[in-house]
Amino acid sequence: MSKGLKSQEVKKKIEKHGYNQLEKVERTSSLKVLLNQFKNNVMIWILIVAAAAALLTAKTAEFYFVSLIIVIVAFMGFFQEWKAEKAMEALRKMSSPTIKVYRDGELKSIPTKELVPGDLIKLETGNKVPADAEVIDPKNLKVDESILTGESRSVAKEDGEMIYSGTSISRGRCEAIVRKTGMDTKLGEIAGGLQKKVVETPLQKKVKKLSKKIGYIAIITSIILLAIGFTIGAPSEEIVTVTIAIAVAVVPEALPLIITLTLSLGMKKMAKKKALVKKMLAVESLGSTTVICTDKTGTLTKNEITVKKIFTNGKEIDIEGSGYETKGKITIEDREINIDENNPLNYIIKASSLCNDSEINFNGKEPEIHGNPTEASLYTLVEKTKYTNDEIREKYERVEEIMFSSARKRMTTIHKKPEGKGHIAFMKGAPEVVLERCTHILEGNERKKLTQDKKKQILSKNKEFAKKAMRILSFAYREDAPVSSNKDEVEKEMTFLGLAGMIDPPREMVPEAIKKCKKAGITVKMVTGDNPETAKAIAKKINLTDNPKVITGEEIYEMNNEELKEIIEDVDIYARTYPNDKLRIIKALQGHGEIVAMTGDGVNDAPAVKNADIGIGMGIKGTDVTREASDIVLQDDNFNTIVEAVKEGRRIYSNIEKFTSFLLSRNFTEVMLIGIVLAVIRDFTFLPLIGMQILFLNMIGQVGPGLGLGIDPATKGIMNKPPKEPERELLNRKNLFVITSAAITMVLMAGISFIYGNILGSLELARTMTFASISIMIIANAYNFKSLEKSLLKLNLFKNKWMILATLLTIPLIILAIYLPILQIIFDHVALNRIHWTVALITGLTTVILIEIVKRISKYIDL
Repeated sequence: MSKGLKSQEVKKKIEKHGYNQLEKVERTSSLKVLLNQFKNNVMIWILIVAAAAALLTAKTAEFYFVSLIIVIVAFMGFFQEWKAEKAMEALRKMSSPTIKVYRDGELKSIPTKELVPGDLIKLETGNKVPADAEVIDPKNLKVDESILTGESRSVAKEDGEMIYSGTSISRGRCEAIVRKTGMDTKLGEIAGGLQKKVVETPLQKKVKKLSKKIGYIAIITSIILLAIGFTIGAPSEEIVTVTIAIAVAVVPEALPLIITLTLSLGMKKMAKKKALVKKMLAVESLGSTTVICTDKTGTLTKNEITVKKIFTNGKEIDIEGSGYETKGKITIEDREINIDENNPLNYIIKASSLCNDSEINFNGKEPEIHGNPTEASLYTLVEKTKYTNDEIREKYERVEEIMFSSARKRMTTIHKKPEGKGHIAFMKGAPEVVLERCTHILEGNERKKLTQDKKKQILSKNKEFAKKAMRILSFAYREDAPVSSNKDEVEKEMTFLGLAGMIDPPREMVPEAIKKCKKAGITVKMVTGDNPETAKAIAKKINLTDNPKVITGEEIYEMNNEELKEIIEDVDIYARTYPNDKLRIIKALQGHGEIVAMTGDGVNDAPAVKNADIGIGMGIKGTDVTREASDIVLQDDNFNTIVEAVKEGRRIYSNIEKFTSFLLSRNFTEVMLIGIVLAVIRDFTFLPLIGMQILFLNMIGQVGPGLGLGIDPATKGIMNKPPKEPERELLNRKNLFVITSAAITMVLMAGISFIYGNILGSLELARTMTFASISIMIIANAYNFKSLEKSLLKLNLFKNKWMILATLLTIPLIILAIYLPILQIIFDHVALNRIHWTVALITGLTTVILIEIVKRISKYIDL
């Protein structure tokens, strides 16, 4: 009878169950990305209405100009978000795409997505399990389920037991029948729980709120003007012209564009620093973060467990090196040890290699680990000696094994002695468990009785190692061991060898990164499945806190949501936690108004990552599900990259505040100027600026300097300030005071130019002089708005090359608009002489001094 399914059966099952892949969370099409640029964007819709009004009233130039603005803003947002989407698709393709399966009686290699329930697959060490499957005929099978459970120790699997999609084979081999695929797997259940409505970021909320306010002002102002116009009997065409001018003046057309460009350039900058931003507005939100909840293993630490201490023969031995480096001396009291002269240590080295299922390939740029990190650390220890694992394993052939389990807390292997001199058994496991099975201890070359005093000494050293955040294993052996899988027959009358203390070293940059977080007013909280003592010791090593407060998953389980919320902010470490605990932790913190960032790599982290204000996934060690759930993916899995991203986010938010204030001060100037003239003269033909002039000033005049403010370098000490309060508006009281006061000063100066122009000549001259005066204000005050607090004299005006370039490009455009004949017709301009320019320069530059006074006053006003 042939093995596996037949091709016809497979086709039917694919039709019934679908492909073996996680459903994409509303996989974004290019059209949807484009439409998203218009969704809930009030300012763009006001511009669309203005363009329609211009078209209906035959204002062709205005129509094309406004339409161009709409196209530019929409295209920039589309281009950047589509690039991020494609980058995430590339990340998703990093996982292994094929699996060995029996089809039509033959063993074939097929794409994992083509697996169906009933398929018979073949798995071996290093394979990723592609679907939920039932084990058949396992050979020393162990499975790493850490991405589902958070536990790093591999689990032994017997015939008939289930293995789950996303886990990996750490040892042995088996065949397995696929039972569930795609979204029906355990991994799929978790992924399905992530398919929820996307929560708006703080910046989205603030921009939307600001846009609505501006929209209401534009609508109300337009209605008032229409009412006034029809009341005084002004011609309909003039009423529409003035209404369009005011609507255009109210709406900062450049604001969506500059926000888009600032964020997109920020995304590009962050990508260079190995932080891939999936959604543009997430850049700023990271800068507003007040709490970072981070997993310990693989994020704060390397997940490269290292043997640092051995206790044997009554003495403590030091092991140099970290991670999977094979270089490192083995010393006692700074004296290097000769392994051949230290019999107990010699046996521990053999036990470390033989009672071990891991393998490491050191030939590549990075060590390739097969097996769990704990056993890999023992493998590395052996390589630091004059022996190699290959030599030892070849010399001592394994003939039997009694596997590890969480209940047994130990593992035993039986090996042929060299030259056929019987068999030897090696055991490793928890110290208290191994000691129970030992009757003797190896001291020097002698096998001595294991007394109670010696047991106490060993357990005391075990406790000492534990307080140093070490994971401890102990070793024992038995000469002339029977070849049997019966634990009671083999695991008795053993000889104790010693202890090995291991640490999972922190990433090198983590202590400094956490120090920066503290200065920035950001709280870092550790959320881990590890035990409290280990977590506390690691916390001290990475400078998290000197005296960390810890609660466990069991304690969290006993609390209701209100009780958890009450104590949540005082806790530094959440130990022995489970996925649901992480969700509750995040929600409790958010209940205090915190902006929470959550880092994670395993599938068990994905729901919490999704529910955090900013979800941060890991690009290298992270799972597909967690990367999908995240807002930002760290391509180097480096905690320090988060801090750089926070700095970039803060710079962006500060710049958004600056250019928003700058743009609105200009728009307030235009609205107030037109409003005052209409209120006094009540003549719709006597406007100080027409629609095309306003469009030019708002776009050509502001995009250059405005964008320059958007990409302004971070101000000194930006990471020494606390985060912005989450509820702080872009237009807070202090900024609004500066904006309004600046607008009033500019209205006064622009009004002088308009009046003087009317005295000297015509309405066209007055409008041209007003245009020139406001253009000078735009260029000069862009530098003033480089800081809403510091004086212009204390700023580095030449650090921002884009501002200088924008200035140099804007000046010729203003001159062309005034002197080029075809543009004179479009803008209703006349040429200016030296006297006209002198008035424009004096009125324009005077505002710089007045706004400096406004900024100084704002520092002493409690707003």
